[in-house]
Amino acid sequence: MSEVSVPGTGVRPRVAVVVVTYNSADVLESCLASVRHAGAAEVVLTEVVVVDNDSRDETLALADGIADLPVRVVRLGANLGYAAGINAGVAALSAPHPDAVLVLNPDCRLLPGALETLARGLVRPGVGVVAPRLVNLDGSLQPTLRRRPSLTGAVVESLLGGHLADRLGVGEMVFREAPHRRAARASWVTGAALLVSWRLVEAAGPWDEAFLLYSEETEYLLRAADLGWTTWYEPHAVIEHRGGDYDVRPDMAALLSVNKVTLFQRRHGVVRGLAYRLALVAGLSIRSLAGVATARPACAALLLPSRRVTSLPQAPRLSAKLSKP
Repeated sequence: MSEVSVPGTGVRPRVAVVVVTYNSADVLESCLASVRHAGAAEVVLTEVVVVDNDSRDETLALADGIADLPVRVVRLGANLGYAAGINAGVAALSAPHPDAVLVLNPDCRLLPGALETLARGLVRPGVGVVAPRLVNLDGSLQPTLRRRPSLTGAVVESLLGGHLADRLGVGEMVFREAPHRRAARASWVTGAALLVSWRLVEAAGPWDEAFLLYSEETEYLLRAADLGWTTWYEPHAVIEHRGGDYDVRPDMAALLSVNKVTLFQRRHGVVRGLAYRLALVAGLSIRSLAGVATARPACAALLLPSRRVTSLPQAPRLSAKLSKP
């Protein structure tokens, strides 16, 4: 298989971009504008594939109307989820294949130098994925780093909260600024923006579409690690990310919680999966008593199969963006 070319050596890496959309007209133009300027002297931007989950706003018109960017649109015909969108986008890439694929949410905006810096990270031996530093619209840190899901971490997070669990080094989510300042290996990272080596694309196969939304990147990156590939976090590559709505929408909070348990049980077995589920239920119950609006429906979904989300909203019934948190 071909090696990823090294920026700065005169051999420019070839990078394709896959953007997954769902009613994303308010953010897509800014996203594609940042991609347009990302193909600098050190990187060849081969093509941009916009995969649309049956948007009913102006998303398709915006994507079709881009004249100065190699954009192609793939219409899925239904809201099939983030993983399905990525798989469709990768399958639609033109031959010859690129050196890497940038998987991108439509509410992301690449800051200057981000793509070249991500591409440099793929040169490291064994690295299959490079993740950027994500920032909010005001430039503040958007926590990106994650630890492997663990029963200990779930219990501590439930009883003490995520921030204290992070300080103790067991929480799944890393909130602190200091770790986000250092380039390093990561167990996994949020999937809003990832540069994936084509060698890993071939080795790992498609993303798992059963997760619909949330935990699909966890599954993919842990599966990559099982195959010997490293996820590398590069803080000097900065991407602005508006962020998802799992913390305000009860149905998405429920889907997030159920998918976390599904993945943990798949990897650790039924008994430990049950313990993990109960730990999450305990934490959600505490937050529900504290008045967190999304906690009760998420807890109900963990306990009652009938309350679980099995498909994503279809426009025009709902018009929220499809976006990773």
